[in-house]
Amino acid sequence: MFMLMISIIQLEKKMQHSHAHRLLGECLKPYNIAYCEDMLAFGEHGKPFLAERPDVRFNLSHADGIAACIVSDSECGIDCEKVREWRPKVARRVFTAEEQALLEAEPEGRRGLLFFRIWTLKEAFVKSVGRGLAYPMNTVGFSFGDGGISCTEQGWRFRQYILRGGEFVVSVCERVSG
Repeated sequence: MFMLMISIIQLEKKMQHSHAHRLLGECLKPYNIAYCEDMLAFGEHGKPFLAERPDVRFNLSHADGIAACIVSDSECGIDCEKVREWRPKVARRVFTAEEQALLEAEPEGRRGLLFFRIWTLKEAFVKSVGRGLAYPMNTVGFSFGDGGISCTEQGWRFRQYILRGGEFVVSVCERVSG
């Protein structure tokens, strides 16, 4: 089970962080948690968690014009991005050969959306495992087919939301129980 909140916003960059934490506060209300940032503790690689409620996991993300939050009873990660021009150097460094081939096969005008679909899946995954960008992102691969998302790492479920006709992408990763 998970709770997801996404907010398309137009806030200054310094306000986006606070807005994402307000989303978290709303998502935690059904758990009877009156959230404030002082409740946070941080894992070895900086992943925040609720020290008093280890049974409740969450993750936050924000980017230009969007903020997102997931709360779950299992490890989870979320990433959101505003779609813009794709970055070939980044793709060569962090995408698998198969993902790079997918990008090259995509019409030029749609590569930005595909780049950020893959990028946000990778970010959501590495955030869920608690390693962030320290994780070797080019070792986990994603593909799309039959309306679903496949990953080279087993034991994880992925969802993706493409908003406003491809202006924003939100990807969610959650550990599959048992």
